[in-house]
Amino acid sequence: MNFRKGQRREDPEINLIPFIDVLLVILIFLMVTTTYSKFTELQITLPTADAEKAVEQPNQIDVTVDAKGNYTVNGAPVSFRDVGGLAQSLRNAAKPGANPVVVVNADQFAMHQMVVNVMEAARIAGFDRLTFAAQSGSGK
Repeated sequence: MNFRKGQRREDPEINLIPFIDVLLVILIFLMVTTTYSKFTELQITLPTADAEKAVEQPNQIDVTVDAKGNYTVNGAPVSFRDVGGLAQSLRNAAKPGANPVVVVNADQFAMHQMVVNVMEAARIAGFDRLTFAAQSGSGK
């Protein structure tokens, strides 16, 4: 008996759709699980002062704050009791009837509150012109 005589032999067909589906699943899996070596970061460039040294004004008060919390007004040490006492020291250093510029020279390791104390003392003393001394970018 010949059983194959009545049956037609079909040609094999290659179906690419399941193959493409599997490749897409693998591609999606690789994209999701890939770690990237470069992370998004915020780049910040802090400003530095690059200006010529200003001519010293005769009507200014230099207030220096160091890292240990010591204050000096025009080179004379001042004992800090409270902001009102520092304001009185600023008034004593000013010429009568003048509105001087208060120049704050603060150490980089001085606490922020110390600089705020100088600003508040200048406000209490009635001096509305305040500036900060900065080191040049070259470190001189």
